[in-house]
Amino acid sequence: MSVTTGMVGRGFYNRNSATQLAAIDHVMPWLEAAAANLPLDDTLPAIVLADFGSSEGRNSITVMERLVGACRARSERPIATVHSDLPTNDFTQLLIGLRPDGRSIFGDANVYSAAVGGSMFDQLLPPRSSHIATTFNAIGFLSKRPVERLAGYILPNGPSKRGGVGHVSAQDRRLFADQARADIATFLKARAAELVPGGKLLLQVFGSGEERRTCDGIYDVLNDAMLETMATGQFSREAYDSYYQPVYFRTLDELTGPITDKDSPAAGLFDLEQAETYEVPVPFVDEMRRSSDMRRYAQDYTDFYRAFTEPVVRAHFANHPALDALIGEIYGRAERMVRDDPERYEFHYIALAALMTRRDDRPAG
Repeated sequence: MSVTTGMVGRGFYNRNSATQLAAIDHVMPWLEAAAANLPLDDTLPAIVLADFGSSEGRNSITVMERLVGACRARSERPIATVHSDLPTNDFTQLLIGLRPDGRSIFGDANVYSAAVGGSMFDQLLPPRSSHIATTFNAIGFLSKRPVERLAGYILPNGPSKRGGVGHVSAQDRRLFADQARADIATFLKARAAELVPGGKLLLQVFGSGEERRTCDGIYDVLNDAMLETMATGQFSREAYDSYYQPVYFRTLDELTGPITDKDSPAAGLFDLEQAETYEVPVPFVDEMRRSSDMRRYAQDYTDFYRAFTEPVVRAHFANHPALDALIGEIYGRAERMVRDDPERYEFHYIALAALMTRRDDRPAG
């Protein structure tokens, strides 16, 4: 059972994922350079490009458009783009985006596309069938909940220094860190089975830097809004204590450790080519600075994180007698809090990325 059903659908995630696209844009030169150096001497009939965690497809398709162009510069071989997410994901916008007028969005009759439903922690493609695999942010969602209750806060990384409301014990932090490390290793093993020797894998995800964390601000305000809603009697303390977002914000060392550590279950599968922590420009923050429109800023800020947090909130309170009203009130209170005190919920988007090459595991000679 997945920890989430996916992102908010019906076009909502597509409309509120410009910041994620900015994070992707930073590493696209890595991918284009990787495509220019792919080993294409294999006997596969097509160049296969796979993205795991495609959601509604806007960003996934943008990545594939650039990769298709980079691959087409080298080969006229057929190209297949694979867009994968959970079976519960809303694939409607993805499928429309791939063939908006009945023809491929890639403008090339020799490019074929498919959607694959399944967990990214499982092998989803045939052995040695893909050349490039990517995932953007989805690896931040854990494969399972390490604990049943996280009573002090709604996120295992704990509150920001500025927010300061809530706590997470050192023991719980270790449990989540261990789960996050195991998840990376599991993901690497699944992709290693699918990639050809010399194939490329890019992991990109929100994370934690030396001074700032992507979770700061957005989870502080969601936590504050939930506490305020709880105080009105709309749900119990027990309901709050048993709810948390099963997401972990890694450091770069936590992202790359399962790749490079000799004791990792995924040791020896990949050679790490490059890795980086970087801060992403946030479109709605830049717009607020330009316009000083705090009402618009609070709405855009809230819609941004609502797109990936609401499904978990909705699943947790599924039996609430007025679920839609409760969801609306929680996020409405959060939006008002950002509007009234934006400095308290200051947001920075810190991203991590690692590019690696599948080792040739065939016997020598």
